Amino acid sequence: MSGRPAATPRGIALAALLRIEDGAFAHILVPQTLRSSGLSARDRALVTDLVYGTVRMQRRLDVMLSAVSSRAIGSVDAPVRAALRLGAYQLLIGVPAHAAVGETVGVVDARARGFVNGVLRALARAGPPWPLPEGDGVSAVGVRTSHPDWIVRTFVDAFGAVDAIATLDLDNEPPPVTLRVNSTRTSTEALTAELVAAGADVRPGLLVPGSLLVRHAGDLAALPAVADGRATPQDQASQAIVAVLDPQPGERVLDVASAPGGKATAAAERMNGDGLVLAVDLHEGRVRTVLRAAERIGVRPVVATVVADGRRPPVRDGSFDRVLLDAPCSGLGVLRRRPDARWRVLPGDVRDLASLQRVLLSAAADAVRPGGRLVYAVCTLSREETIEVDEWAHVHLPGFTAVAPPTAPWRPLGRGAILLPSDAHTDGMFVLSLTRSVDVASGR
Repeated sequence: MSGRPAATPRGIALAALLRIEDGAFAHILVPQTLRSSGLSARDRALVTDLVYGTVRMQRRLDVMLSAVSSRAIGSVDAPVRAALRLGAYQLLIGVPAHAAVGETVGVVDARARGFVNGVLRALARAGPPWPLPEGDGVSAVGVRTSHPDWIVRTFVDAFGAVDAIATLDLDNEPPPVTLRVNSTRTSTEALTAELVAAGADVRPGLLVPGSLLVRHAGDLAALPAVADGRATPQDQASQAIVAVLDPQPGERVLDVASAPGGKATAAAERMNGDGLVLAVDLHEGRVRTVLRAAERIGVRPVVATVVADGRRPPVRDGSFDRVLLDAPCSGLGVLRRRPDARWRVLPGDVRDLASLQRVLLSAAADAVRPGGRLVYAVCTLSREETIEVDEWAHVHLPGFTAVAPPTAPWRPLGRGAILLPSDAHTDGMFVLSLTRSVDVASGR
């Protein structure tokens, strides 16, 4: 799309949408792009909303556009399709038609401007409201909430229509930033005062005491409190997993599949600099992110890293007091934060990941000392990756007994518990906590 002014907010948003369609991850691409954009804080916020919102509402936007376009939306060139979705999203959220259409057409290649202008103006005349399918059918719900049918069906089958739709709707709301406060370097009260003075909207987290929900804070990496290790962006659901693990000073903790290191460093913070957290990950580059996080927070002496396959961790059996497997998963509980994930993940991915999770859990179990704790966690909501893994563990890990799961707003699920995004306005999460039994005769 040569000749368009990419330095404008809509130009930058359109370029980002094209890169996301080519495979870039929105939650990584957008912050990176904005840091070098030279845009004002207000325009950076606009770009973020335009990109994330357009990606989230993609299916709904395509239905709206198809009703007024002479060409099937899927058949037009990618740059034109992205521009149509970008303009349609602005109309959907109430941007005046002259701005939504005119500004969008202005960043389109000259050869496509007539078509884009005609379709968007026809859409502006057709609504709001724009006709959408009604009823509780999977496809109708999928269009209205802008999710693939298979995700709708997965949630409805697992939780019923009411809870499923509540979670699907929440996926389309921009989440606040959640900060984990490093109590070894500051207090919740002091950090709250600092953020409020800088213009942020700050509220206490309700699921994890001491956590902070922050809006209008700008670039997280540029926040002084994050840069100097007094706070770490981490959703309350993830913070709650470390509370279930409950690492104590002086203990040896193994974190399997640990990158980017949020839970490993949280465990090290709770241990007050006394003990060992061994963070294992398959990829060297991801392991470096764990080390950088540990250095930023000031827990590097406690954290050690190993590049290794979690299916065969290079540790002695029974050598760790606590083992955390925050397993690779389909991520169906974090679709609000990762808007493009709903269009990337496929049903077959869930089945493949569930098989991997069983292998990783078996290997992690071997590392737990007698009397030690094993915690399995996934930020997803599918039965295959949650209760069915628990059922497998009940049969194949007979030397482990379940620990009482966290209470409401967590819901009991098998021997563990699940947290729906709509229950606590957090990421969705499943957790299962087990203790390795002690053989009195052998001491194991």
